[in-house]
Amino acid sequence: MSNFPFYLVAFLVVLGVLVVVHELGHYLAARYCGVKVLRFSVGFGKTIFQRKLGVDRTEWAIAAVPLGGFVKMLDEREGEVAPEERHRAFNQQSVGKRSLIVAAGPLANFALAILLYWAIFMHGSEELLPILGDPPVNSPAAAAGIGNGERVRAVDGQVVATWDDFRWLLLQKAADQESVEIEVINEQREIGLRRLSLLAAGEQGWEGDALGRLGVTFFRPKIPPVIGKVSSGGPAEMAGMRVGDHVVAINDVEIGTWIDFVRQVRDGGGKPLHLEINRNGQVVMVDVIPELISERGRQIGKVGVAVAETADSRRDLHTFISYGFFEAGVKAVNETWNKSVFTLVMMGKMLTGEVSWKNLSGPVTIADYAGQSARLGLDYYLKFMALVSISLGVLNLMPIPVLDGGHLLYHMIEVVRRRPLSERAMELGQQFGVAILLTLMAFAFF
Repeated sequence: MSNFPFYLVAFLVVLGVLVVVHELGHYLAARYCGVKVLRFSVGFGKTIFQRKLGVDRTEWAIAAVPLGGFVKMLDEREGEVAPEERHRAFNQQSVGKRSLIVAAGPLANFALAILLYWAIFMHGSEELLPILGDPPVNSPAAAAGIGNGERVRAVDGQVVATWDDFRWLLLQKAADQESVEIEVINEQREIGLRRLSLLAAGEQGWEGDALGRLGVTFFRPKIPPVIGKVSSGGPAEMAGMRVGDHVVAINDVEIGTWIDFVRQVRDGGGKPLHLEINRNGQVVMVDVIPELISERGRQIGKVGVAVAETADSRRDLHTFISYGFFEAGVKAVNETWNKSVFTLVMMGKMLTGEVSWKNLSGPVTIADYAGQSARLGLDYYLKFMALVSISLGVLNLMPIPVLDGGHLLYHMIEVVRRRPLSERAMELGQQFGVAILLTLMAFAFF
């Protein structure tokens, strides 16, 4: 609960920015097409702020329920319009202008995502290198012959620079391919090809860790569990641990690497751990209780020690990636396009049952991710905002009445029929659309 205010603020900022940008797209397109805007509202329900501005005295409002917004335009179907203003009514515009106004909202969300990615790619960030770890036994990665320490160079011929790029490419490929060819290079500078089966990714309807089922893990150097530093006043010092101690076992579980040691300590927070230590050839028994701390919303144990440095522990696992103005722009457009297509593919797989409906995220999940990404840093938070903006744009273009895509569908039918749908048909469509959205919201909350 201590994280709740922070997560709530992070969520409201994301939601507020995306709603304002979306509705601003509608507003600017309406002004461009000469349509009079009566009201611009962020949120629904009771108005908590309102002010009339501009020549048209447009009402700018903030409402109590922040889950959306709307732009109300002059329209003869919704009220009486003065004869001198009929040419500024939405319903009096051509199909092309009406479609532009409707589509401008989702397009604004895509534009925001592009701008955010553009800024992120130009600014640059420190990223993990795409170095693979030992895959679990009997996993697809193990069957492919992937070895600890191999660095990924390309996936199906596409060059890979970071671990994030690698994971994203695998997810994309797994959506419509049975396998990929991964080009790797090992520490001896030998280049090899690994054919990785992707079928396991979607075995459980894509629920949970899809890539984990492939056995794809990040590099974990096999560093011996030798203490290189003991923090003053920490649980380890209080228990009598010293620099140079080699941890042999914890609670009778053999410890072979530093990672084994870290896992046991992290999972043993607040509970006594019985350590068997090799100290200068002598066996020493030490009891220590790891201190419980909160890290990324999870309680873990720490004893206040650091590993003794070796060649492997000093291996650089990070790289700083940044792009020039034009290169960053191209990459931002590609990133937005690829994630939009991937979102559509996943939605299609939900409808066919290939992807679990549990992957549909509601406000609670989005708020949780907003808070987590904000804690990780500004670049993670902006990437999250861009991703949600893309999702909002794609969702609004779905051909469901009530959504922008539903209105565009009406306009397409109007072009084919050479006359608008009847008001009764559109009313039934609205009711159908509301039913679908309420069903989706129920699934998302569940």
